[in-house]
Amino acid sequence: MEQKSFKKHFIVLSIVLVILFFVNVSLGSVAIPIDDIVNTIIGNSSSKESWQTIILNFRLPKAITAILVGSGLSICGLLMQTLFRNPLAGPFVLGISSGASLGVAILVLGSSLFGGLLLTSGVSNWSLPIAASLGAFLVLFAVIITANTIRNTMSILIIGLMFGSLTSSVISVLAYFSEAERIQQYLFWSFGSLGNLTWSELSVFGFIYSIGILATILLIKPLNSFLLGEDYAKSLGINIKKNRNLILLITSILTGVITAFSGPIAFIGLVVPHIARLLFSSANHKILLPAVGILGAIILLISDSIAQLPTSEFTLPINAITSLFGAPIVIWLLVRKKRMYV
Repeated sequence: MEQKSFKKHFIVLSIVLVILFFVNVSLGSVAIPIDDIVNTIIGNSSSKESWQTIILNFRLPKAITAILVGSGLSICGLLMQTLFRNPLAGPFVLGISSGASLGVAILVLGSSLFGGLLLTSGVSNWSLPIAASLGAFLVLFAVIITANTIRNTMSILIIGLMFGSLTSSVISVLAYFSEAERIQQYLFWSFGSLGNLTWSELSVFGFIYSIGILATILLIKPLNSFLLGEDYAKSLGINIKKNRNLILLITSILTGVITAFSGPIAFIGLVVPHIARLLFSSANHKILLPAVGILGAIILLISDSIAQLPTSEFTLPINAITSLFGAPIVIWLLVRKKRMYV
């Protein structure tokens, strides 16, 4: 595909992203006109003060969260598929998301076992993200140690899956001894949510996200070389161990912070890289990284807009919508291409 075609694709996708952003902000139990949304965002007053409060404190943070989460998970999925050269690898294969879930489970479900000591002051806005982050970094620490002792990259993938199974077992034990109210609270968190962040939480999220994305951009050359195998990468002077650890670290940090602030959101990281390859017909990460970032943001904005149930006060779990989208797309890709590739 020519360079002009790439630019045309990016321009179209960027326009679609902007349109979907404003559509997403306009949807909800209260219908708000687009012109009021634009006025509020640029600093002017809207027709109603209540609309301005809704936009600034609820809908705008949610839409920005959708963009960060969608693009972040998609980029993590691309990194994992490239590193492991496995089309079914995703951002959660290292068990980082399971570690985050374990942290939340210990906080929420563990109160039944520890006499409520873990929740004496209640679950604040920060307690769930902090617990999830601690759980994620615990698994990250284990994965990095494993990566430094094992040369085979595929073995790291299997060990990551085993970490996931182990943490899931511990969560099941905690749930068995927990009260119904605590199980329900944990279940709601596991559904995933984009609308719970305040501006202070979003600023922390955005800062860590930005560091991860900037670090990923610096790894474009090693990522392209990994596609042709580790032997080829070595012949180019690529430090396999160093770059593999960096990829694992970046993916783990991004996945961990996303899960901590929005819960585990399925399918985005698995599906979007394949859509990007299909659309751009390229394996060059200089093209794929921005492509999957924009596409991931677009798909999650669409999913969140559907989950809003316009004119209704109810919101469907975002995980349910992404899975409804993701599963048919994976099936269609398999049928159309006969095989999935990286």
